[in-house]
Amino acid sequence: MNLGRKDLLGLKELDKEEIIKILDVAAEMKKILSQGVKRVPHLQNKSVVTLFYENSTRTRMSFELAGKFLSASVSNIAVSNSSVQKGESLIDTGKTLDALMTDVVIIRHYCSGAPHLLAKNIKARVINAGDGMNEHPTQALLDMFTMREKVGHLKGLKVTIIGDIKHSRVARSNIIGLNKLGAQVTLTAPKTLLPYDIERMGAQVKPLNEAVKDADVIMSLRMQMERQLSGLIPSRKEYGRFYALTEDVLNTARKDVYIMHPGPMNRGIELSSELADSPQSVINEQVTNGVAVRMAVLFLLTRGGKR
Repeated sequence: MNLGRKDLLGLKELDKEEIIKILDVAAEMKKILSQGVKRVPHLQNKSVVTLFYENSTRTRMSFELAGKFLSASVSNIAVSNSSVQKGESLIDTGKTLDALMTDVVIIRHYCSGAPHLLAKNIKARVINAGDGMNEHPTQALLDMFTMREKVGHLKGLKVTIIGDIKHSRVARSNIIGLNKLGAQVTLTAPKTLLPYDIERMGAQVKPLNEAVKDADVIMSLRMQMERQLSGLIPSRKEYGRFYALTEDVLNTARKDVYIMHPGPMNRGIELSSELADSPQSVINEQVTNGVAVRMAVLFLLTRGGKR
């Protein structure tokens, strides 16, 4: 069983069947983890390197743990202490990793398209762990896995995403993936935080109260202050007054709605602490599921396919 491709660069490149295959294998991986098994031989003799040009806790650690649980040799390149600081290009860094017999490179980069450039120039398999404002495929996969696990299906599922849509690669990948699997995506945000052509991607835009009304899942997004131009919102506090997910807002939603957030959270700005820690919240489950999904991706990419 494999994906029949060398790299995982985005959900835009995957078809419906490939996405379902990843989710199904992730379910098997989670069964293994739930039994307390933290070492299986699936990636024995494989070398995995994480190459992160941006800070990360959840994504980097879950990829590293996923590799180790599959018995791979896992290394992390701290870009701040690497030859990148001496002017080495991304392609030359990649060729160095090839020369070191690396099988998989997991890259996070501040430039959209960086993983695609790397994949074209090295033999190692490349996994996109987030590139600029483009995509974050494994985050969307773990989000969809969590939704399917909690609700039981994705076709017809009503998903509302709140917040900084414009700068969110998580939102972009989720919209792409959820549409391919037949879900209905609704967005709500200040106009300055919405891409001008967002509805062409297959999502509808509604005011906050209308957007949460019939949702099965509500996902709040982090405010991407590091990517924003000044003046898009008056202040984070002002944003929180009108777009934070609070108990008052949730009173207009279904009682069995699930609350998600890709992390890291800004409590009180994107959502209240009460909701983040409530029984409806599956935020910590998302983190756990991230390991299972990334185990599935590593397993499937190293089972064959083009190289």
